[in-house]
Amino acid sequence: MTHDVVIIGTGPAGLTAAIYAARAGHNPVIFAGLQHGGQLTTTTEVENFPGFAEGIMGPKLMTEMTAQAERVGAKIVYDEVIRVDFDVRPFKITTNSETAQAHTVIISTGATAKTLGLPDEAALMGRGLSTCATCDGFFYKGKKVAVVGGGDSAMEEANYLAKLCSEVYLIHRRDEFKASKIMLERAKANPKIKFMIPFGIERPIAGSGGLEGVVLKNLTTGKTEDLRVDGLFMAIGHKPNSDIFKPWVDTDDHGYIRVKEFTKTKTPGVFAAGDIADPVFKQAITAAGMGCQAAIQASRYLEDMH
Repeated sequence: MTHDVVIIGTGPAGLTAAIYAARAGHNPVIFAGLQHGGQLTTTTEVENFPGFAEGIMGPKLMTEMTAQAERVGAKIVYDEVIRVDFDVRPFKITTNSETAQAHTVIISTGATAKTLGLPDEAALMGRGLSTCATCDGFFYKGKKVAVVGGGDSAMEEANYLAKLCSEVYLIHRRDEFKASKIMLERAKANPKIKFMIPFGIERPIAGSGGLEGVVLKNLTTGKTEDLRVDGLFMAIGHKPNSDIFKPWVDTDDHGYIRVKEFTKTKTPGVFAAGDIADPVFKQAITAAGMGCQAAIQASRYLEDMH
């Protein structure tokens, strides 16, 4: 069967695209991938998405958007796309369990959290190392933890962990931060958060039960010191999930898909929306807006085909 619209990836962009495509009568199919709901499933309270006066939890927002998409006729397939072929018409999309065809494709695969590439990192992941405070913070209740990073994500993770943990060390390589002023000031005002700058992490200290601390290097003096913590949360940015699409889309130096005229890629009929195509704003609301644009542009493309 050939679908009018296939959406690869969920999150605010993919689910909004699905709502608009479904209401236009295109019966879209969404391949949800490994993290249904995208990065919002790993955030806590979302206060800046319009329509929720008291805020809404990230996972709850994604659950509501998913239900809305399904109610208006979108089909969600919980499978990962592993290969595409946009040279053929209709386009071919291969998942772990099936091959689908589509007249249009909307890419909304988002971005994946980066890690530090520390020794024993893979072995310690889930045993003291984490990239998601809201996923794993509960396990460190009353314990000492560290967060590495200098952007809004690091500040948000540190503030969240400070609600649960006895102490939070925020480790950053520079004296300057990428974080917004309000997020940085909120972290600095929290008595449980201690800033460790300018420090880099040399290696984790592993024990039989998992992480027991980290070896820090003072980047001014060159001296190293041990910091005993039960958990280390990495909040150092994200890698766009664009690799399988690169023959058919242009990307910038970081891997974000370049779009023109809102969401069009260089391949006619293929659109990109959300964080995968947004290296600047990276907000739920801008992702949703791009999802809307992509669905409308896909609908117009389909009309022009006939």
